[in-house]
Amino acid sequence: MDKFFKLRENKTTVSTEIVAGLTTFFSMVYIIFVNPAILSQTGMPYGAVFLATIIAAAVGTLVMGLFANVPYAQAPGMGLNAFFTFTVCFGLGFTWQQALAMVFICGIVNIIITVTRIRKSIIKSIPVSLQHAIGGGIGIFIAYIGIKNAGLLQFTSDPGTYTLLDSGTVIAKASAVPALVTLNNPAVLLAIIGLVIMTVLLVLRVKGAILIGIVAATLIGIPMGVVDISTAGATSNVSSSFADLGTTFGAAFGKEGMASLFAVPSKIPLVLMTIFAFSLSDTFDTIGTFIGTGRKSGIFSAEDEKTMQSSTGFKSKMDKALFADAIATSIGAVFGTSNTTTYVESAAGIGAGGRTGLTSVVTALLFLVCILLAPVAALVPSSATAPALIIVGIMMMSSFRDIKWDILDEAIPAFFAGVFMALCYSISYGIATGFIFYCIVKICKRQIKDVHPILIVSTLLFILNFIILAVIE
Repeated sequence: MDKFFKLRENKTTVSTEIVAGLTTFFSMVYIIFVNPAILSQTGMPYGAVFLATIIAAAVGTLVMGLFANVPYAQAPGMGLNAFFTFTVCFGLGFTWQQALAMVFICGIVNIIITVTRIRKSIIKSIPVSLQHAIGGGIGIFIAYIGIKNAGLLQFTSDPGTYTLLDSGTVIAKASAVPALVTLNNPAVLLAIIGLVIMTVLLVLRVKGAILIGIVAATLIGIPMGVVDISTAGATSNVSSSFADLGTTFGAAFGKEGMASLFAVPSKIPLVLMTIFAFSLSDTFDTIGTFIGTGRKSGIFSAEDEKTMQSSTGFKSKMDKALFADAIATSIGAVFGTSNTTTYVESAAGIGAGGRTGLTSVVTALLFLVCILLAPVAALVPSSATAPALIIVGIMMMSSFRDIKWDILDEAIPAFFAGVFMALCYSISYGIATGFIFYCIVKICKRQIKDVHPILIVSTLLFILNFIILAVIE
């Protein structure tokens, strides 16, 4: 095992990798319940999506661990599943079978741009200052997810009410200013207790501090009434779920899927634009996660990046990781779920010491076990895992120290790349705004010739994507 995963070379141990795998799993296991809840609104059977989510996560994560030997987990992405349901199916009127077909094509596109080195060239084109901003920004994003999952936020109606107008007519009102909740909710109090426990353990340098904190918070949650242990004895109807899986498995290629997707010539431009929107978001979510977590932890070393840039084939870990991520989306679409992507919650396992693919293998196996033991996995509340995301986010924000904040040329793009990830709740949107303002700065300084052509093209594609989303939504 040491030889296969190169544990000594990566300065880690089997026990550390197992703890890291457990930590990553508990930080993202919510997806096996949330994803079916979202996608089933399109008419897809809940049980089928439940199994498809687990299978896509397990297979994608296993490939990441065994082929790329890096500690990243994959699963259907949040945000992308909402886009699948509310925009593609509800807004644009596509069937869920057609949406799955588009997700499959998106996966093929990602494989092509990975094999042809386009993805790697994109990474190479990103300036160092923006790479640091992306890393710190993901820290803010992860911490915000943790704070949100902990239930610490509420949204005020004043002064945070935004009025949307259409030709002078009020069409919608929405609250957008967060505030601290009243601290009288047991789940919120449990999250605070878990955060304190993790903080103390980390400051005292206790090994496995994050996982210990998750377990401790879960146990404390039992007498507090947050954790209902009576559900541990429940069993899911596995046979019924497998029967439902027959409905979604391969549906992307059926007469209601791929066969009908391009049947109406007038809708082909819309189909292509939707696939483009899927692919762009998926690609930059993954690139952002790898840059943000891999560089600081040493998973993707400078030497590895140099090998990636100068070699052909799959000689570097980054090459292999990008390919593993690319094939996961198509695999997920075959079984019946939206885009499968590398999860930013993998940072929790990396923060717990995970450095090799053994972490991913442990996480993947735990996902498979969930097919039979989903109620047991469901015992761990978000109040117990949310503090882990907050702590990991804090750790990752150290990347900001390498940015020259006193130089506006560097600070302005870095701000938008970093902060907008949390404000827009999207890694790719944060990268997009960072790219756009980086180009604006260079244009103003008459240094646009110094900007890598791929970054310019990527920026134009982001702008095009925003235009497309404005039109189709």
